[in-house]
Amino acid sequence: MMIKRASIFLLLAQLAMMALPPVAVAQVSKEVKEFDALHHSANAYYLDIAPFHPFELPRIFVVQHKDGSYGLDLFRSTTSAILNGHYTVDHSAGEHGPAKDESHEVATDGGATAEEHAASSGIEVTLEDIEGQLLAAEGSHIVLDLSISRHLFFAWLSMALLLFFMTRLAGMYKRGIGRDSAPKGLFQNFFETIIMFVRDEIARPNLGAKTDKYLPYLLTAFFFILTSNFIGLVPFGATATSNLMVTGVLAFFTFVITQLGGTKDYWGHIFWPPGVPAFIRPILIPVEIMGIFTKPIALAIRLFANMTAGHLVILSLIGFIFSFAQMFGPGAGYGVAPVSVAFALFVYLLELLVSLIQAYVFTMLSALFISMAIQEHDHGHDHAHSVGHVSDHSETVSA
Repeated sequence: MMIKRASIFLLLAQLAMMALPPVAVAQVSKEVKEFDALHHSANAYYLDIAPFHPFELPRIFVVQHKDGSYGLDLFRSTTSAILNGHYTVDHSAGEHGPAKDESHEVATDGGATAEEHAASSGIEVTLEDIEGQLLAAEGSHIVLDLSISRHLFFAWLSMALLLFFMTRLAGMYKRGIGRDSAPKGLFQNFFETIIMFVRDEIARPNLGAKTDKYLPYLLTAFFFILTSNFIGLVPFGATATSNLMVTGVLAFFTFVITQLGGTKDYWGHIFWPPGVPAFIRPILIPVEIMGIFTKPIALAIRLFANMTAGHLVILSLIGFIFSFAQMFGPGAGYGVAPVSVAFALFVYLLELLVSLIQAYVFTMLSALFISMAIQEHDHGHDHAHSVGHVSDHSETVSA
């Protein structure tokens, strides 16, 4: 039952992410750009499977036409949307994007298919970077971009893997394996160890008697973050948790659960802090209200920043090889390669540890924030205790 409830939480989180527009967009161009760590780690509307051609993902737009009506445009790729004449690329949308070059524009012909148009025009269309922005045809504009991005694709992949493993694990428990007898096999023992760790070391010390009520969400958050982090370390993979919208959705769930579980004492400490002089309360109340929102924001930014930074370091170290080869010739590239690869391997192994730590930290802080809201407090505490309470909030926000 616990595993099924955890799967439902995960599904709801992914459905929420579908409604959010992706951060980055694709651009069509013929130019070849230098190695760019930011480009390779950022979101996009294609899967980078170099040395093979990038696999473009479907584009889905809610569009308002010039007559005021709304429509849904679906294309199998960015290239298809442009070659069909329905969309153009705004090269000036990116802060550092290239200026619009008429020689690189794609002629429009709404009646021809993408293949026919490419064949007739002789234009080779390739994805180059993510600094452009797709614009709808004249008289229409994009209301909502529901396109499947790289990070969303790998978030779905993480969800699918968890559903598969957790459904299999739940089936074993349902048959009595692990309940009426000891866990069986490496598969069940592995997940049993992690589940017991989250329950006994994270949830129970913070939530006490209400552990079973909030444990499904904590398990969901832990396993989803851990799976997404590890997938980002696989070749051709992308880290969904390096997208601020993904971490924001997870932090939003922590925020909602925390506020819904808040007791009268919790809200009383926020809107009328006890144990302090009356003239101090108007100062503390805004601080406490800000703390409600800054804690989940810190959760989202911490996870996003840590996962993004690690990948940028690895890509930057690998990029030294191409940079030295371009500046000083192939010999310099080969010379710096052993050092770059050695350091990149060290950071990669460090990222494995960071992936585990960040899943633990997010789950631990979520359990801590929930426990602060659901626990009944002693009304007889003194001024010193109240000052300490405010200090704890300040330390948590600053962390």
